[in-house]
Amino acid sequence: MAAFARRRDELASGQGVPAGLAHSSVASRQWISDELTESARAVADHGRAEGEAWVARLWRRTLIAVWSAVGVLLLVELLTALGPGWTVPRTAGLVAALAVGGGLSLAAWLHRARGGVLAPVIGEDNRLSTSRTVAAAWVLLAVFAVLVLSVELAASSDTDRHASLLDGLGLRRASGVLTVLALTCAVAVVVRRAVTVRVQGRRLQKVRADRPHAADLLTDDAGRGSFSDVQYALVNAVALVFAGVRLTRQPERLPDLPWGLALLVIVSIGTYLAGKYAEGGRPVVLSVVRAREIGDLHAPIRTGDDIEIRGAGFMPPGAGAPDRLARMVVRIGTVHVHVPLIPVPGGFASPADAALTVPVPVEVEPGRVDVQVVTAAGVETNRYPIDVVE
Repeated sequence: MAAFARRRDELASGQGVPAGLAHSSVASRQWISDELTESARAVADHGRAEGEAWVARLWRRTLIAVWSAVGVLLLVELLTALGPGWTVPRTAGLVAALAVGGGLSLAAWLHRARGGVLAPVIGEDNRLSTSRTVAAAWVLLAVFAVLVLSVELAASSDTDRHASLLDGLGLRRASGVLTVLALTCAVAVVVRRAVTVRVQGRRLQKVRADRPHAADLLTDDAGRGSFSDVQYALVNAVALVFAGVRLTRQPERLPDLPWGLALLVIVSIGTYLAGKYAEGGRPVVLSVVRAREIGDLHAPIRTGDDIEIRGAGFMPPGAGAPDRLARMVVRIGTVHVHVPLIPVPGGFASPADAALTVPVPVEVEPGRVDVQVVTAAGVETNRYPIDVVE
């Protein structure tokens, strides 16, 4: 990427352009665009290879994280047992942790090509899904709590203790946490379905990432902080910590989540869903004008002229990489024109999210033709008519 940036800045200042192309701005611009496109594709190939290798190594790291958490739990139990001594709930917690760790280890090995333990929470766009991660955290807490109660029930021989443990599984005590668990799991399913339907309906543009990042849980596809994702992850993290503390204090029953905290999570769920349905939108062409250099005379659009397409949504979130910019196409009549990369120091003047500059090729027949932009995500804009004169 650093080498590509240096090359881009050199070409933006005119360095390295063949002398034979200096007389033609159109020819030099096309040569610069082709050079940058080839370099961008090489960078993208390296990035995809690195991402695949990173994901293939990830399953070992997830195993280390899982068994490190089990080790921390064992250490905490040993330290807290120094005074009162070892108890059945401590044994139940350790056995439950070993069982959960073993199950996660098996899942990590089976899905080692997709990220190990993280495979279920990686979305189709190769990013970590906030909704799936939150739902998975609540599922793990519920499974761990049920295993703790099961081990205690198996280890107890007292009839009254049996009745107390069975009462701890009652709906009256765990209605809050079960409600939150059901809603977060439903949100994970609904969000996946909504994204799929909106992408197929061309109302949302999704671009695949090279590899997942931890920041995906708190940002949108472009890497910007997302309010809906941040508040959803933060509120559920606080609720999970509270439920975990209640489980450690009262291991003989499912963690009791107060309805005040459960309602806070429900409000967060509503905000998250509203944010998901509000994001996105189809790209749109608002106007097409003849690009005019300083000193040029005013004239209609002719073949060979540059046109500037103004609108919104030409660059979907996550499509700012040069190789994805090079995949943008403008359809002028029946002719497909690849959008040239026009470099400036530090970036590109075109293409941009709100404006594209492309030449009108000689293959375009004079008369009224439609202009349509095809973004890197494959979504087509509306058709905008222009008049091309001879």
